[in-house]
Amino acid sequence: MTRILITGSLGQIGSELSEALAKRYGRESVILSDIRKGKSDNGLRFRELDVRDSEAIAEIIKEEGITDIFHLAAILSASGEKDPNLAYDVNSNGTFNVLSKSLAHGIRRVIIPSTIGVFGPETPKEKVPEVTVQRPTTMYGITKVAAELLGLYFRNKHSLDVRGLRFPGLISYKTPPTAGTTDYAVDMIMHAARGQNYQCYLRSDTRLPMMYMPDAIEALIKLFESNSKSLRFCMEYNVSAFSFTPAELEAEIRKIVPDFRVSYLPDFRQDIADSWPSSLECSAAKKDWGFHPKYSFTEMVHDMMRNLRAVEAKF
Repeated sequence: MTRILITGSLGQIGSELSEALAKRYGRESVILSDIRKGKSDNGLRFRELDVRDSEAIAEIIKEEGITDIFHLAAILSASGEKDPNLAYDVNSNGTFNVLSKSLAHGIRRVIIPSTIGVFGPETPKEKVPEVTVQRPTTMYGITKVAAELLGLYFRNKHSLDVRGLRFPGLISYKTPPTAGTTDYAVDMIMHAARGQNYQCYLRSDTRLPMMYMPDAIEALIKLFESNSKSLRFCMEYNVSAFSFTPAELEAEIRKIVPDFRVSYLPDFRQDIADSWPSSLECSAAKKDWGFHPKYSFTEMVHDMMRNLRAVEAKF
């Protein structure tokens, strides 16, 4: 029987991935975990877990009969710059703990999302391939490069089936924006849906790769279910659906909300965004495991606005 543990399950990805996996494998097959106390909103089994505690990971694996792990627990880019010690501890040591305990307890597959944050100013800006110069400038990026290499080490050294993909900025109407550098996109659309103008912390011409959350969840599940023999890479698969700038997003929103306005006041996140590529080469993911995003930029904006307005109408 499949028993899937999701670490960091109360975050942006985990809250939607958990429901998708429950529909696919059954609600009894998905176990949620997070450092935050409480229980899940969707009624799935929940265990409190700090991934920095390796023995706690082992305990949950044994007690819950875990067969596979989606390791999502992480400190993101902007938060990581405010507390680099915590980012290193959670992202690097936490990932090592998950991998080492997975190996010790016979876990079949470990899925670990990576990020465009692994790239840096020396990385090419356009159509970035899987294998290229990285050299990130943030603690988040540094720890995610380390996570990619740890995954590759455990796969090559110990034959642990570790898989991952590099997400661009992710956009969702179901969870509020956090401290990620690309979260301006979610925040801007949410302000527009509430009839409010928005102040953006990036320059209007900052182009970054993005993806709508339904496509991100589908990508994770497709990679999880793929035949390992078809996978040329470990955790380095690039995935993205489209790239846009804040100005282009503002213009698209104004097709729906003509009076919407954005002012621009860049902060420390601008330096982070400037170090990242503006587009990714995703052909390997498409060829190896069938990655194919469904939503275009325009479709994403209109779907976000439609759903956010429906939420606002309830209050």
